[in-house]
Amino acid sequence: MSDGRQKGSLIIPIFIPNQGCPNRCVYCKQETITDQWNQPVHAINIKRILDGAIKSNRFDTSSRPEVAFYGGTFTRLSKRRMVELLEAVAPYIRKGFFKSIRVSTRPDELDMERLDLMGRFGVSTIELGAQSMDDEVLELTKRGHTRQDTIESVHLLKGNGFRVGIQLMPGLPGDSEERFMKTVEEVMELHPDMVRLYPTIIIRGTELHRWYKEKRYQPLQLEEAVKICQEACVRLENEGIPVIRIGLMSSPSLLKEGQIVAGPWHRAFGFLVRSGIHQKRIEPYLPKPDNAKKIKLRAPHREIPLVRGYKNRGLRLIEEKTGAKVIGVLPDESLPSGQIGVELIS
Repeated sequence: MSDGRQKGSLIIPIFIPNQGCPNRCVYCKQETITDQWNQPVHAINIKRILDGAIKSNRFDTSSRPEVAFYGGTFTRLSKRRMVELLEAVAPYIRKGFFKSIRVSTRPDELDMERLDLMGRFGVSTIELGAQSMDDEVLELTKRGHTRQDTIESVHLLKGNGFRVGIQLMPGLPGDSEERFMKTVEEVMELHPDMVRLYPTIIIRGTELHRWYKEKRYQPLQLEEAVKICQEACVRLENEGIPVIRIGLMSSPSLLKEGQIVAGPWHRAFGFLVRSGIHQKRIEPYLPKPDNAKKIKLRAPHREIPLVRGYKNRGLRLIEEKTGAKVIGVLPDESLPSGQIGVELIS
């Protein structure tokens, strides 16, 4: 969980940056985010990516691996182009290397003809770049679709047997914590199968970068974004909706000096969110202040990093709350998830 994703199927991404997109949103520079610069993806590229994935030590068919087309508006491609991309994956599905395909698209670019086409090629999940459920925010960011488009698209996809993902972006122009939580509540009512959270950052060369220089836009601070994503995660997952990613991936292009101009960027953003949530869960098990000078903690092995926090900040927070020095964190598989054991040492 260190990257903010819940454990699930292995996803092999194939990026088609901006392909099929009818316009460029104010925050978007997919070439930098995906490390691909207007290079059309063809069958030979897909074969190279998938062959490389299969040879990787991480590849395991028991993890129900999927191929994912990200970075563009897949369902706005021509049908001929869609078939070209899907046909390149088809042999790998027939041979059992991959279970299915997922694609990302806009909420206003779905029709039954394309849904039928994707279904025949093994597409099982469609992720919608909704970003917000606030029409004013969507208009300001030049998304070109409405909240109603998202509502109708989710119903259409669910009604035709597709699993649905929704991508959200806290911190967009015109947004606020209150507005974003209203977006989260509306998404919860739609009951998608998964959600991704991508806090808005300012990338060099985007329209949002110009607005920032003109003082027309102020991004979230890191602490604000972490707090908002923690609350969103808790609300969504309490409703049984997994948050499968928090924060943008770290591509080489994105990490080049000067590419990220401002905003709540952190290499371990997802871990900051998850460890913060975990700290709140274990708080009831901590001793009252000044009950001991030292304490030893026990936790399930896989949750020890969440207890420690980023660069041991979690342990320092525990020390502040208890007034006791943490002298160790030991694995204890007898404890249920979300709990810790505490040994008081006077």
